Amino acid sequence: MPVIGPSAAAAVFSRVTGVRDNPYVGYNFLVEIQGILAGGFTQVSGLDTTSEVEDIRQGGNNSYAYKLPKSSSYSDIQLISGLSDIDMLWAWRQQVVGGKITRRNATIYLLNDMHIPKMWWNLSRCWPTAWSGPSFDAGSSTVLTTTVTLAHEGLENPIASAIGSVGGLI
Repeated sequence: MPVIGPSAAAAVFSRVTGVRDNPYVGYNFLVEIQGILAGGFTQVSGLDTTSEVEDIRQGGNNSYAYKLPKSSSYSDIQLISGLSDIDMLWAWRQQVVGGKITRRNATIYLLNDMHIPKMWWNLSRCWPTAWSGPSFDAGSSTVLTTTVTLAHEGLENPIASAIGSVGGLI
C-alpha cells in the first residue's frame, strides 16, 4: 500500500467528504489576551524574530570570519482590520496612554474555514503601542475596522501548532 503525505491525504479527505481545509478566508485570525478573545483580524504582520551577528576575524586570516550570535529581538505585531464586540483593546490602550502599562500574554490563532485553529503563536508580555480606529464612510458597506500594534518580549510557535499545520490534525 503506498504511503501518502499530509497534503495528499488532506486532498483525498476533501474529495471524499466534501469538507475543505482552507485556512485562508477573511477574518481568520483570532487574538486571545489573557484567556479572553479580543477580536478577529484579517491580517497579522510582524511574526518574526532576528538576531544580531558579530563577525570575529582570527588574526592574520582574512579568508573568513567567525559568526557569533548577539542579542535577539522581536518585531512589533500589527493586528490589521479587526472586528470585536468588546472594547478590550481600546481600554488596554487607554491605560497605556494614561501611564499604566500592563503587560499581558497573548495568542494569535490562524483558523481554517470551519473556524478551527490550525496554527497559533504565543506572545509574551505584550502591550499596545498604537491603536488606529475605523474610518467612516456612509456610502460603503465595509464593517468597522481597527488596527492595533503590540510590542512584546517573546514569540513562540508551540509544537502542537506545528503538528496541526503540517498534518492537519488539529
